[in-house]
Amino acid sequence: MAKKATKTTEMEVKSNGQSLVTKLMQSNGKKKFSAEQYRYWYETMLLIRKFEEKAGQLYGLQKIKGFCHLYIGQEAVAAGMESAIRPDDYIITAYRDHGHAISRGIEPGAVMAEMYGKITGCTKGKGGSMHMFSKEKNFLGGHGIVGAQIPMGAGIAFKIKYLKEDKVCLCMFGDGAARQGALHEAFNLAMFWKLPVIFICENNFYAMGTSVERSSNVTEIYTLGDAYDMPSYSVDGMDVVEVHNKISAACEYVRGGNGPVFIEMLTYRYKGHSMSDAAKYRTKEELEKYKNEDPIIKLKALLVEKKLMQDAEFDAIDESIKERVQKAVDFAENSPYPPASELYTDVYVGDYPFIMEG
Repeated sequence: MAKKATKTTEMEVKSNGQSLVTKLMQSNGKKKFSAEQYRYWYETMLLIRKFEEKAGQLYGLQKIKGFCHLYIGQEAVAAGMESAIRPDDYIITAYRDHGHAISRGIEPGAVMAEMYGKITGCTKGKGGSMHMFSKEKNFLGGHGIVGAQIPMGAGIAFKIKYLKEDKVCLCMFGDGAARQGALHEAFNLAMFWKLPVIFICENNFYAMGTSVERSSNVTEIYTLGDAYDMPSYSVDGMDVVEVHNKISAACEYVRGGNGPVFIEMLTYRYKGHSMSDAAKYRTKEELEKYKNEDPIIKLKALLVEKKLMQDAEFDAIDESIKERVQKAVDFAENSPYPPASELYTDVYVGDYPFIMEG
């Protein structure tokens, strides 16, 4: 007689997966890091911050046009995540993508040139702010459609599993995208096929101007994974060390063939949803509260406490990054716009000579 599946068995399976990831996370939390690692995190976060501040200024000068979503305040997620994964792992994200592109290793000049719409941009000036891309860096966007990248992330993970590659796909999205139906379809298939994907919700508490509390009965977004028996966790996304530890543990679990993990990164954006958003829906008290949680200031304080860096080193890094950002701006300013012929490239795979006729 065949064994009858029971709810207890299903719960045990879920509990085992959750327990294993929890143990990995606790183990990672005891790790010690080198001064070089801390310096990498500080430099990466500061580079993203200074780059985004400059981008905001250039947008005001109409050097950058179209939509522009700044990553200021969320830098710890990108920096901590990047240090926990491998260069050949995949990242796919939403339209707030400049920080991820830079942390992934795309040159700031190529990112800035893309925002300018120049041919030297990482997407040849065709994607702009919202559609950064680099095949070389396994950075697959930047997507302007809310939540569109979630099933794509599951699809990339399906490719990894099908080809038996030792890789992981990190699929990023915001709290607003967590309301999309495609999320549930992707979660279901990812668990059913045990796909090597880590779903990461960067919860900055506002989908455009609407708070999580005003748009969903479920305010602890990570619990959405419970419906699919997916190991799911909430993480302090303003702490780069914790981000690294939790992503590292999730990667170890997923690479072991155990299926996906869902992580909610609790973070905060200091600017509006986009450059056109005055963010008047937030109180001064709320902004002040989260400014005290600034991930860069917190890491700097930790470095001082651990006596890993001194004022002169901080000053040197600050000057170096200012120069890098200015070089990125100069590169974008001096780069040409794409020729008209670029309208016909990167559209189809294959040879279609008829497109060029006339």
